[in-house]
Amino acid sequence: MKRLAFKMYLNEGQKEEYIKRHYEIWPELKQLLKEAGVCEYSIFLDEETNTLFAFQKVNGDGGSQDLGQKEIVQKWWAYMKDIMKSNPDNSPVSVPLEEVFYME
Repeated sequence: MKRLAFKMYLNEGQKEEYIKRHYEIWPELKQLLKEAGVCEYSIFLDEETNTLFAFQKVNGDGGSQDLGQKEIVQKWWAYMKDIMKSNPDNSPVSVPLEEVFYME
């Protein structure tokens, strides 16, 4: 199993809306993530910097970051772009993080 982590950036004052939208995550998006091997996915918020820290456990080679060509993912990006820092294609600005320690 592979562990992935990355950070994204929430716009100021959007914490509650971000939580609401993820609480109501679309079933077809959740299913796609599971089919892609994402078996665990957590997102944490650093409220001082509005930085989102995402962590995934993935079976296989990919992860959520490899699904950008899927229509449902592109719709999700468009839905979320008003509350997050986004790229011109609506994908969230995302920075992969290197694992430097792991304790089992």
